[in-house]
Amino acid sequence: MRLCNYLKTTIFLYTAGSVFGLVHAADQVAEGRFTRTRAVSTEDGLTSAVEEGLELRSSRRWAEAIEFYEKSLKSWPNSEQLKQGLRQSKVHFSVERRYADKSFVNNMLPMSRVEALVYLDDVLDKVRQYYVDSISATDFIAHGTESLYFALNNEKFLQKNIPYGEQESISQFRRMLRDQYWNKKVNGAEGARRTVIELSDYAQRDLKLSASAIIMEFVFGGCNSLDDYSSYLTPGKLDDLYNNIDGQFVGIGIEMKAESGKGLLLVNVLAESPAAEGGAQIGDYIVEIDGRDCRKLSTEEAATMLQGQPNSRVRLTLADGTTQEERVATLTRRSVKVRSIPVVKIIDSANRIGYIRMTGFQKNTAEELDAALTKLRREGMEALIWDVRGNPGGLLTAAVEVLDRFMGNGVIVSTRGRVQDQNTTYSAHSDATDWTGPLVLLVDGDSASASEIVAGAVNDHRRGTIVGRKTYGKWSVQSILPGHADTGFRLTTAKFYSPNGSTYGKIGIQPHVQVADDSDRLAQRSKARGQIEDDRDVEAGLETLRKQLAKR
Repeated sequence: MRLCNYLKTTIFLYTAGSVFGLVHAADQVAEGRFTRTRAVSTEDGLTSAVEEGLELRSSRRWAEAIEFYEKSLKSWPNSEQLKQGLRQSKVHFSVERRYADKSFVNNMLPMSRVEALVYLDDVLDKVRQYYVDSISATDFIAHGTESLYFALNNEKFLQKNIPYGEQESISQFRRMLRDQYWNKKVNGAEGARRTVIELSDYAQRDLKLSASAIIMEFVFGGCNSLDDYSSYLTPGKLDDLYNNIDGQFVGIGIEMKAESGKGLLLVNVLAESPAAEGGAQIGDYIVEIDGRDCRKLSTEEAATMLQGQPNSRVRLTLADGTTQEERVATLTRRSVKVRSIPVVKIIDSANRIGYIRMTGFQKNTAEELDAALTKLRREGMEALIWDVRGNPGGLLTAAVEVLDRFMGNGVIVSTRGRVQDQNTTYSAHSDATDWTGPLVLLVDGDSASASEIVAGAVNDHRRGTIVGRKTYGKWSVQSILPGHADTGFRLTTAKFYSPNGSTYGKIGIQPHVQVADDSDRLAQRSKARGQIEDDRDVEAGLETLRKQLAKR
């Protein structure tokens, strides 16, 4: 099947948390070249950061470690110790995520070597044909070797594959990987295949480890040679991604992330969802699921427990994030509709300033926007605040359709990739324009991808005032490619460019009006609920629009 016929272009951002009920919504320090090295930096802050990162990794709190390292690298971007810690945490997080995925454990892991090699051939072929940059087979296999090296020191991997393996045999195998296969040159896909077969033979002989467990580390771990937004998808993760695009899920309607020792923090609770109807609130912690304490579970492990068939029930024990008071909620899983525009209202009656909060770019986003603009115009709106803070993106086509409502003509965005049909220019159409009045766009460091397409067009066309903080800096396009046997491949196939031809990957767009970050937990909780009182960004946007309206 030709790529252009199948292609579903999506723009997604990795987050530490996951959505459960929406979607279903990081080594102990190793030996050898990865031996723990105590920091000797004269910077006390960096030394403390390195030590705290080591503690998170030794506790195997991989998601927390990833978040910590990413934040720390903003302060010390040249620290090799922090970079190495982040890399190791990401590998371990990916391994544990796979082994908490039922579709991987039940459908992919039991395969024969011949069957597993089909997946390896598939991923190597797609990377060669469609990935936006050229990646050598040597580089791909090196990252697979790295993934296998760390997997052999990961409890979840070992428990599943070689629970009674001798530690000395495992250590010897890891030393062989390090000494003989680290960055070993391979010639093309065939050379890559031979190397993986060779290692699977050694692993079967020395560790009694199945060929599929070895090969899957190269299939999934090899993708670490690509960018952060490309990944091979198990059947379950592929279904999750399509559900995300469609905005329709079976579950309880929460977004959460694990905080070790505290439970599962509710980052979002969808309106009109089973969770909302059961009294769950943003900022609460899930501490028990069906009577099982989940304070030490990973996000993925909790996801498995929360999944279920429509009309099945789950019993949650919730702890208030402030008082720690516990309460029980019994919820019935059902179909949940995810609105990409959860908040629409006039927030300044005197000046008739409207407010729209957009949390994603899905198939139905343009339709939701039409309804929101109609509602606000009927209420007399004369100016608009469009809030895409925390919006990680979604469909490129949805971003184009949405921008068409605000722009009468001109280029909206263009894409450029290795495959011809990835080189496209999208332009506005005057007949789709729905709002030409004063506009403020709210952005922050979590406004990514499709949100940045919006920011780029608003900036280049001088269509409005951008308020907040610098955007994330993800200016690439991912395509969902069909994989073997119900799997898929989310692969970066192009980069996108603003109307003026600029791209801001790893840079982000600076707002016209800079507002200091408000990271207070209560403030974030209020924003997520759509409360605009005491919201610094909203106040700055209102001030900007009031000044513009006063000049009319």
